[in-house]
Amino acid sequence: MKILVTGGAGFIGSNLVDSLISHGHSVCVIDDLSSGKLDYIHKEAKFYQLSIIDKKISKIFAKENFDIIYHLAAQIDVRVSVANPEIDNNINVLGGLNILENCKAFGVKKIIFSSTGGAIYGLTEEIPTSENCLTYPLSPYGINKLTFEKYLYYFYNQYNLNFSILRFGNVYGPRQFKGGEAGVIAIFCEQAVNREELTIFGDGKQTRDYVYVDDVVSAMILCLNIDCRGELNIATSIETDLWQIIDQLENTLGYKLKVKQEDPKLGEQRRSALSYKRANDVLNWEPKFSLEEGIKNTINWTKK
Repeated sequence: MKILVTGGAGFIGSNLVDSLISHGHSVCVIDDLSSGKLDYIHKEAKFYQLSIIDKKISKIFAKENFDIIYHLAAQIDVRVSVANPEIDNNINVLGGLNILENCKAFGVKKIIFSSTGGAIYGLTEEIPTSENCLTYPLSPYGINKLTFEKYLYYFYNQYNLNFSILRFGNVYGPRQFKGGEAGVIAIFCEQAVNREELTIFGDGKQTRDYVYVDDVVSAMILCLNIDCRGELNIATSIETDLWQIIDQLENTLGYKLKVKQEDPKLGEQRRSALSYKRANDVLNWEPKFSLEEGIKNTINWTKK
């Protein structure tokens, strides 16, 4: 199939592109390189450096005649969305609408959207959180991801554009780098390898659902061949706190790490884990990588 990956130079996107090409698909990438890296793009992928807001994207759709779109390009920083909601809205909603309008205009069969779990559900007593849980996003980032999900339903009902929604936990692994799309594991891995001091905000007992990038990519590949318009959590259903991550880093590296604690960040969510039962039922998917394996692989990549 002819497939477009928006954000295909980024952490998750580039790993997805590699997998799609290994499965024999023809792949194009659109990325403005704001957080992606040119070096990550597979040599067999066709690359267009462009923002998803740019109206020139229609020329690419007209030329390439895509069958499937994986939409990953986004403003990815929750803190940026809080500081400037307009920027987040322009990219994550209006940029997404630009992609959808071109899908409609040029007969794309399906769009697969990379959404978010914790940022959409907000504070909830249901942990692990299922897709049936009410959504109360606590940031413009979460609000705009949810808004785009609703547009997908609209374009399906109005124009029969098929879609799937994957709500990720906290994805980590090789190619997630400090200064780009870094989550806490990427930041801690780089600091730990360089024997730098790690910083914890608050008591370190705040939890997240950390899912390894290869598991995420496998779920995205499975989405190619299913007809499901419901939301699917892609996660481990396991809560992990910061001290557990530090323990795994120390076990992998074989030395103790220096850690300092600072005041907690205002408004930070205390707990998060997502149920992947529906993904198991629909995709026959479950995570394969333990936190120990995932951190070991990420450390090895960081050292290189």
